Amino acid sequence: MATYRQQRNYENLNKAMFDGEGQYDIPVLAPAECDVENWISFNFAKGCEEPERHGVHFFIDDYQFNRVWTSPDVYVEMLGRFQAVCTPDFSTYTDFPKAIQIYNHYRKHWLGAYWQAHGMTVIPTISWSDHDSYEWCFDGEPVGSTVIVSSVGTQSGMGDTAQLFLDGYREMIRRLEPKQIIMYGLVPPELDSDNIISIKAFQQKWRERT
Repeated sequence: MATYRQQRNYENLNKAMFDGEGQYDIPVLAPAECDVENWISFNFAKGCEEPERHGVHFFIDDYQFNRVWTSPDVYVEMLGRFQAVCTPDFSTYTDFPKAIQIYNHYRKHWLGAYWQAHGMTVIPTISWSDHDSYEWCFDGEPVGSTVIVSSVGTQSGMGDTAQLFLDGYREMIRRLEPKQIIMYGLVPPELDSDNIISIKAFQQKWRERT
């Protein structure tokens, strides 16, 4: 039987394999500190004139950044110019099959570890699905790090979305004890905001202009 090293570009394993954590061998990220004041989404990264003064986040539709997974080496040099880069926010929606959610969590961490291996400052993007996802969604995340979280789409008050976000956030605090939390979007009033840095989501900026 052929080994992964005999395959061409099989899920990027020909490029690197990293120490894994948990049942699914999620690549482990090193903790990071961050003092970035200016953030842009990945779809604007190529045209950024001062990357050394910006951080890149991936809180956009998956199709706009899936290429960093399919062709990771194409973007290493560009992303390496930025002050910091967040791990990609591959979707883990509650109605996705569990296998897809875990696969997206793995891809997020493989890219984060790959970028750290190339000398980038990588900020872990923390995300979760439902309560069952706690079994794996924090695997590979560093303790005591700066992290980034998105609240976009969680505060509409529809269904259990807002409570799932709060429950997952508190579980993140308990498990990861983050040094600093960057919140993309509105900070829910139920949260202690002492160590939260809020950055406006695209949707907030758009509403302010109209």
